Amino acid sequence: MDIPLKKKRFTTKKVSIIIGVVLLLSLIAFAFISSGGASKLNVNEERLSVDTVQEGIFQENIPVNGVVLPISTIYLDAIEGGRVEEIFVEDGEIMKAGEPVLRLSNTDLELSLVNQETQVYNLLTQMQISQNAARQNTINRLNQLTDVENSLIEAERVYNLNQRLYKKDAIGRQDLLESENNYKYQKQRMDLAREVLAQDSISTQQEMGQAQNSYGRTQKALELMRKKVEDLIVRAPVDGQLTSLDAEIGQSKTKGERLGQVDVVTGYKVRVDIDEHYISRIYAGQQGSFKINGRDFTLEIKKVYTQVTNGRFQVDMFFEGEVPEGIRRGQTLQIRLALSQEKEALLVSKGGFFQQTGGNWIFKLSEDGKTAYKVDIQLGSQNTEYYEVLQGLQPGDRVITSSYDNFGNIEELILN
Repeated sequence: MDIPLKKKRFTTKKVSIIIGVVLLLSLIAFAFISSGGASKLNVNEERLSVDTVQEGIFQENIPVNGVVLPISTIYLDAIEGGRVEEIFVEDGEIMKAGEPVLRLSNTDLELSLVNQETQVYNLLTQMQISQNAARQNTINRLNQLTDVENSLIEAERVYNLNQRLYKKDAIGRQDLLESENNYKYQKQRMDLAREVLAQDSISTQQEMGQAQNSYGRTQKALELMRKKVEDLIVRAPVDGQLTSLDAEIGQSKTKGERLGQVDVVTGYKVRVDIDEHYISRIYAGQQGSFKINGRDFTLEIKKVYTQVTNGRFQVDMFFEGEVPEGIRRGQTLQIRLALSQEKEALLVSKGGFFQQTGGNWIFKLSEDGKTAYKVDIQLGSQNTEYYEVLQGLQPGDRVITSSYDNFGNIEELILN
């Protein structure tokens, strides 16, 4: 007879599973209780940047880069085209105004000058011939006037004599009338001769005036042509340093082509590139500062170029007061450009935390410095060193300003 066996209620396998579940739940409960319901993370304090919130003088500014340029640059262009024949100086030399830089040759221009000179000389010769002819004509007119005047005097003498003789019945009436008619005729000839001489004088003066005007215009044209030939010698327009000279012996240069430039080195300015985001806040008179060789120097905006290119615009800044010793053209300066006046504010140092928080919250250390927890904040303006704190923090608070990339959604940090 078979004896029925009692089925075991707990097998070894079931017991192991139950024990594992209990341990897992216990571990979860322990973690929840120990964290107080919030996620925590142990971090090494030495890898964090901790800053103390403090009150201080705040001025909103932005970092910009500027390039040192001469205070003025005069460009050298080929006023007349030609072939480079001589180069008198080397690039980089200090020039005086009027000193020659290079010489061009232009056969057509030089030939035109010769033709213009010939034209002037021919016109001058014609003027001299015309003047001689006018003088000779005047002499002839004067001689004719003298003859007519002599004939008038003789006719008047005869007429007066015949009048007396006629009264004495020494001559007949016919002789008297004949002398009277001759006298009147000579008077008319005299008036006509004088009129002809006056008109001839006026005509001569007009011709001489026209000739003089024509000669003057031709002379000016000659001077202009000589000036164009002289422009084949390119000269420094002002005192300064010759830079960017682009010319070689035998090279052909067209009219208006850029040959180089002369930098006025009596002073410097700084050309600054700024993001177009700030264009409405930039104006002449704003100041910026930079540090070089351990000293601070000040710049002031004198001119704003409002044209935007590739999202940026430019301004020219001039040195206020002393200029740094040894500064050179093309040198790059890192400038802090002020956008506001100085004021008292609550400050927190800039750091990598802003990239993750957007300035909406920050990790604040507890009083004992062993933990850090999230607090909501509000930041205002910023400069190259600080953010302006508007809400959420008090003077003396210690906060973590380094990057939060590895913290994820952690609510509290345990500092080891």
